[in-house]
Amino acid sequence: MLLYVTLGTRDLARAIAFYDPVMATLGYRRLVTEDVEAGYGREDDVRCRLWITYPFDQQPATHGNGSMLALVADSRAAVDAFHAAALAAGGVDEGAPGLRPYHAHFYASYARDPDGNKLSAVCEKAE
Repeated sequence: MLLYVTLGTRDLARAIAFYDPVMATLGYRRLVTEDVEAGYGREDDVRCRLWITYPFDQQPATHGNGSMLALVADSRAAVDAFHAAALAAGGVDEGAPGLRPYHAHFYASYARDPDGNKLSAVCEKAE
């Protein structure tokens, strides 16, 4: 359903320092670096699926209240690593790794990036 997602930043270098280690925990890496944006994807994909960018309208980037990007994790260990990497890279804890009540195998963690964008890593596999 989704082609790609963009998240705004006020400081691209700071955002890259956050997203490089955090996205690596889920098998993504930075594939594109430009003056105004960085794109993340998997080596085997034809495009970047996550873009971190200065807003096109040149206004300050803000996060959306109630907005969240949930990323697929291949394992619960990857969810744990995602959360740890987010906090180590300057993110803010929004929910430690653990099972959630959405269904029996919904294992997730939540963090905010340095610009306040809310992120989640989710593994829905029974482990």
